[in-house]
Amino acid sequence: MTHSSKNLPAHISALLDRQQRSPHGQPADSAGTPWSGRDLSGEGNPLHTFDGDDGLTTPVLGEARRRLLAGDTDEPGFVNALAGQRLFAPVIASGHADAEQGDKEADISLVTLTATDGRSAMPVFTSVEELTAWHPEARPVAAEAERVMLAALAEGAQLLVLDPSSTTLTFVVRGPAMEALARGETWTPSYQDQELAQALAELPAMCPGVTALRLSPGRGIMTTAADGRAVLGGGTGPELSIGVVVAPHTDTVGVRLALAAVQAAVEDIELLRERADSVQVIRAADQP
Repeated sequence: MTHSSKNLPAHISALLDRQQRSPHGQPADSAGTPWSGRDLSGEGNPLHTFDGDDGLTTPVLGEARRRLLAGDTDEPGFVNALAGQRLFAPVIASGHADAEQGDKEADISLVTLTATDGRSAMPVFTSVEELTAWHPEARPVAAEAERVMLAALAEGAQLLVLDPSSTTLTFVVRGPAMEALARGETWTPSYQDQELAQALAELPAMCPGVTALRLSPGRGIMTTAADGRAVLGGGTGPELSIGVVVAPHTDTVGVRLALAAVQAAVEDIELLRERADSVQVIRAADQP
């Protein structure tokens, strides 16, 4: 487990500035109580702010997961079903009790992980059972998805891993989707984003040998359920595939130059950096 701090992009910083904070400016829960030094035992556990909560996966998320596994919905369909749903973030408490003074000091911290590709990831769970099976010593903090996304962004997480090590489905939510949910907005993936497609439409004229670009889901959006079923979404690989259509009769060197020109051009598009988690530039599949 690792934790790191870094300078966040301006649009994320502005979003975080609107989160709940304590009177001293520290990140806090919905009641304004700082996370730092909080005792989560007994009545102080934020789990209790959800009256009658049984700690199970909410019916909405249970149905969304069933539909995703059955192939009846897609990646944005599942991600957007998270909106307004109660999730559990794991926290680890470390401290000591003073028998003579009768007090207890504890450090409370959200858990962050390092993904296999080096990115920071925050584990989040749909049920208490999933959380305790993953880490028996972690304590569940219940919060709506919007606040969970804000907390993940505040921790500098680039990914949110839903139900890691699940016996059913582990699903990764990428940064742009986290930001959209935190703002209370519907998430549109980069490969369905018409505004982004329009921003890229002018690139062929700027790249010698390129006649068109074709946007499609990257192969990396796929993941595999615990039972081996392929799932349309939740992966960590390239999210957006930019297929480059080159002019007819372009030789091998010309194709390489065309791909390099597009690669260089897309790196200067700010909207692409904000809305696409990861991009692959390849030659259009239906070209010889």
